[in-house]
Amino acid sequence: MNSKAGNHGHHISQQFNAELEAIKKRMLEMGGAVEQQLSDAMVSITSADSGLGARVMKEDDAIDELEVSIDEECSLILARRQPAASDLRLVLAIIKTVRDLERIGDESSKIARMAVKLSEEGEFPEGFVEFKHLGDRVSNMVNMALDAFARYDAEEALKVAQTDREVDREYGSAMRSMITYMMEDQRSISRILNLLWALRALERIGDHAKNIAEHVIYLVKGTDVRHEKLEDVAEQIVDE
Repeated sequence: MNSKAGNHGHHISQQFNAELEAIKKRMLEMGGAVEQQLSDAMVSITSADSGLGARVMKEDDAIDELEVSIDEECSLILARRQPAASDLRLVLAIIKTVRDLERIGDESSKIARMAVKLSEEGEFPEGFVEFKHLGDRVSNMVNMALDAFARYDAEEALKVAQTDREVDREYGSAMRSMITYMMEDQRSISRILNLLWALRALERIGDHAKNIAEHVIYLVKGTDVRHEKLEDVAEQIVDE
């Protein structure tokens, strides 16, 4: 009797672990789709491809549906399994991460919308070098954050959070450069404003990548670091 009960408990545990791995896999697949959306958005704006920009905007609906679907699955797991400790942290981290991924999709869609507007205006404004450089850095942040989640790597996640400081600095520098361009050539104001909106979207994507990194640190270490100094977080991770 006791042996059967033990086997049944082991079976339930295996099934629960499989459910957790499945929902994590779905989240990472959503992350891959969002990375592709961001990549396509960047190509659409740097190559003036309005067709690709329009397609990126349409793809945003699929990203929204994924968020709702994964969120519902997580809610069912919470209701059925009532997980505790690290299992509970994993489900909560997935819920928070899909929210940030959906918002990265929204910001990518904004970039694509600016690509369509810029292609309609013809001549490209100054500032594309700064824009592309920031885009490459932010895209790398998103990739690193998802990789850190996949491997439960708190140190890699910390690097993402630290990179966000550099993104903020580059964003400020690029903003100043583009404002200078507008002042020098008032005919470029409309075009550069569109690029500024796209630049702002990139900065926000960096913020969401940082959020995902913080979710990973919470998942691995059990510590909420959202309002802590990065230097203190680094010490905690190294000490442990």
